[in-house]
Amino acid sequence: MRTVNDNQRNRSMMMTKIVLCAAFFILHSSFFISSAQAQPRQRRAQQQKEAQAKKKSSPSSAMSRRAQISFPTALDVPEDVVWRRDIYREINLEDDANAGLYYPVEPHGREVNLFTYIFKLAQNGYIPIYEYPTDGSDVFDESAKIEMKTMLDNYQIFYEEQNGKLKVDNSDIPSAEVKKYYLKESAYYDQANSSFHIKVLALCPVMMREDDFSDAGGAATPYPLFWLKYSDLEPFLNRQSIMTSSLNNAATMSMDDFFTMNKYRGKIYKTTNRLGKTLAQICGGDTAKLSAEQKRIEAELETFRKNIFGDPARRDSLDSIANANPANVKAALKAKAKKAKRNSSRRSKISGTKDSGGSSSGGGSGTARMSVRRQRH
Repeated sequence: MRTVNDNQRNRSMMMTKIVLCAAFFILHSSFFISSAQAQPRQRRAQQQKEAQAKKKSSPSSAMSRRAQISFPTALDVPEDVVWRRDIYREINLEDDANAGLYYPVEPHGREVNLFTYIFKLAQNGYIPIYEYPTDGSDVFDESAKIEMKTMLDNYQIFYEEQNGKLKVDNSDIPSAEVKKYYLKESAYYDQANSSFHIKVLALCPVMMREDDFSDAGGAATPYPLFWLKYSDLEPFLNRQSIMTSSLNNAATMSMDDFFTMNKYRGKIYKTTNRLGKTLAQICGGDTAKLSAEQKRIEAELETFRKNIFGDPARRDSLDSIANANPANVKAALKAKAKKAKRNSSRRSKISGTKDSGGSSSGGGSGTARMSVRRQRH
């Protein structure tokens, strides 16, 4: 009996252990399953929270993406081009060709000038701006980015902060003082499709302000405010139009077309060179030499553009000169007379008559033709 009881006791103990182990396994598994389900939820919630915070702090990326989808922009300059030259121009808004970028000085309804439009985009965080260094170079990385508030403080532009956002009245935007732009463009030959392009790469608004630093003649002091990449600005420029003619007020185009079609006019003040100098530094401040250098560079660009596939105009002009030379004209007439004589002799043989000799005449030629016709009948 004792052995039987011991066996029953051992069985019951084993069953208890098995039940306890099974319960522990079930509890342990359910814990891991619940943890595994909770972890993705927490991760998703954290990612959504970070995305929302990033969107609030910098709405430019989301807005730029939507703008690029709505208004497709031109392609960037290819990296593997065989010829390229970067040019810096000074765009004077007081020139008639560029005046559409300056007026209206203050917004009239939906009509705003270029600087007011850029100012509001940068103020609301839709486009980044980059500092303009003292050497005038352009760097577009994270270290060169500047806050809009910093720029406003540096140039004493009045603003207010409301709920963490900057507010600037239209009357406080210095659009009337921004009378120039520095523009960087790249002229390049794209061998992929055998075409020549001039593409705008960057813009820098220049504020002309009369202050203590102005010269004795009262000329305003130029203050380059900041650089901005044209590719960041381009999607938004499709929304704004400018008037392109003072004679025809219906002649308008988008601001993007104005820059893409190179309708602006400006003098070259710098080219990308190994010395890193401006033309004024290279020319030593000599105005006449500077003007000549600007014209020379413009001529080089135009010559390259025209001569990509050779110069058909030059070939045509050589042909015209050759035809106008009296000696060549006389030789051409002599060759033409010999050809006419050979033709006349050939026709005479066919008709069975002899040519009377000498140069062929209209009558002889006509007789040969008559003989041929009679034989054919």
